[in-house]
Amino acid sequence: MKIVQINTVSGVGSVGRICVDLYDTLQKMGHEPYIAIGRGTLDKRLKGYKIGNVWDFGCHVMKNFFQGKSGFGSAKVTKELIKWLDEVKPHVIHLHNIHGFYLQTELLFAYLKEADIPVVWTLHDCWPFTGHCAYFDYIGCEKWCQGGCYDCKVHAKVYPYALFKDNTQWNYRAKREAYTGVKNLTIVTPSRWLADIVKKSFLKEYPVRVIPNGINLEMFCPDGTSEAGKNTEWKQQGKLQQYYIVLGVANRWEERKGLVYFEKLAEVLPENYIIKLVGVDNRQAKQLQKKYKNGKIVPITRTANVGELAQLYREADVYVNATMEDNFPTTNLEALACGTPVVTFATGGSAESLSDMCGYVAEKGNLTALEEKVREVCEQKPFTGQACRARALAFDRNARYKDYIALYQEVAKKQAIFAISDEM
Repeated sequence: MKIVQINTVSGVGSVGRICVDLYDTLQKMGHEPYIAIGRGTLDKRLKGYKIGNVWDFGCHVMKNFFQGKSGFGSAKVTKELIKWLDEVKPHVIHLHNIHGFYLQTELLFAYLKEADIPVVWTLHDCWPFTGHCAYFDYIGCEKWCQGGCYDCKVHAKVYPYALFKDNTQWNYRAKREAYTGVKNLTIVTPSRWLADIVKKSFLKEYPVRVIPNGINLEMFCPDGTSEAGKNTEWKQQGKLQQYYIVLGVANRWEERKGLVYFEKLAEVLPENYIIKLVGVDNRQAKQLQKKYKNGKIVPITRTANVGELAQLYREADVYVNATMEDNFPTTNLEALACGTPVVTFATGGSAESLSDMCGYVAEKGNLTALEEKVREVCEQKPFTGQACRARALAFDRNARYKDYIALYQEVAKKQAIFAISDEM
């Protein structure tokens, strides 16, 4: 089968890595995969298509800033993408994140309806069925399931940052009109949490499958040199030998990701704790270095090197996910796969990756509970690296991606049945 994945990026970030891993699995199983991306560079070894350019991206961002219309710019480049899709003639189109200022989504969905190609749509967040927000729970808004979004209080403060206009009501109606009515579309969510939410949204007409994110267990793995299954070499260098290392990782550190809780942890954890934050931008790095001259927080800018990221997981005594809302974060899985226990807030689907043998779940926003669980993991060591690794084995990318391939075959078969029915 020819499978085309469409996403903002490839190879970087959780979703970008999922796309490439799925591409590789498809190729190994004899299928013909493609990836179309809107930003960044497509690896030369991958067959695919680069949507748009820097100029179009900038224009789309400005359209959103001033008109509040994220996902409704980039008409010209979307038409060019459609021409490419016509040339490839895919058997299945797999959508991932279609936001990110690179697609005119009305045009894309009009094409999907007309071309009558089976569609699998993995929702990595809530943007497709809200008038603005990629996540809504942590701000306590449920207008999206109460007749539609309007009078948004955070349109200028949270992604996709409509700085000068609240157009959430128009966006909601436009999305509902565009995204419904596709004949053969199946929605996939990585978490049960998001699956339940989708069934309350205007996308409830579509079947929903839960396929958890998969990870590369060969790359994210313990080195097996200790009981905890972690590499301790870094800690044995110099003064860091006596320190506990708390790790946080994010593709982008924003309010929702809980950066403030790491700063609060830095204030309350004992002196023999170091917090390493991966994924901060240059501005955040400078601010943290200035604020924590004692080295209590070590900022690390984003790394696209998976090997380096895996090593950071191995070095940590605990991985902390202080997100205020998330779908099914792969960072939890990556940490577990490297033998590192996880402490997370009870938000979204974040806790679904844990068992009582590999981590703790703290009450959302409860700093005292978060600190207690972090200290318990580091000082009492209730979880072994083997138990963490055993939990991660349930999220082997090969098994999870075979679930996707089975779904591709299912929707393609359904399409053939539709075709026969239409001919009768």
